Amino acid sequence: MSRPKERKKREIIKMALLLFSKNGFYSTTITEIAKMMGMSAGNFYNYFISKEKLAEEIIRYISEYLGYKLRAINESPISTKEKIREIVHIYFKTAQEEPEMLDFFLRIYLSNREVYKERCEGITCIHAFVTELMIFFDDGVQKGDLRNQDFFLAFGLFMGYLGGMVFLNGEQILTEPLNAYEESIAENIYRALKNECKT
Repeated sequence: MSRPKERKKREIIKMALLLFSKNGFYSTTITEIAKMMGMSAGNFYNYFISKEKLAEEIIRYISEYLGYKLRAINESPISTKEKIREIVHIYFKTAQEEPEMLDFFLRIYLSNREVYKERCEGITCIHAFVTELMIFFDDGVQKGDLRNQDFFLAFGLFMGYLGGMVFLNGEQILTEPLNAYEESIAENIYRALKNECKT
């Protein structure tokens, strides 16, 4: 695919994210997305064959975005505990600076699985993000910092904390800004995952 076409696809994804976040996935039409992009609906189909295909590309885009951020953390020479702190920071920062990304992940990808049907079986569409978390957990276990356990138990615990806080923030339930909870959440995650037998 040519670079201009790839750039235009990214622009459409970003616009669609904003509209889906504001109006909801089902209430937003391809015609509306195309209009906001200054293009015809017919031209839109040159980039995405359907709204469902667009939804698939959006979740891959979010996964790759977060995966890229996590890869930098995984490759940094800091402790496992510090890496947890950095992962929490990146996730919460994304929630504050680009809330439509995590809103889409929590409200569309996780809550409306029928949108994806056979498109995103298992973790296919979030592979980039999940892979970096796997690397993080494996490295922590190898260093003796984290308890050796089923990956999906650890993943569920980690994402439960992060997703729960982002959801509460989005609903404006939290009494403090989201970043005020970073240290406490990172500490709670570390304590829940750490290897108690380490001396």
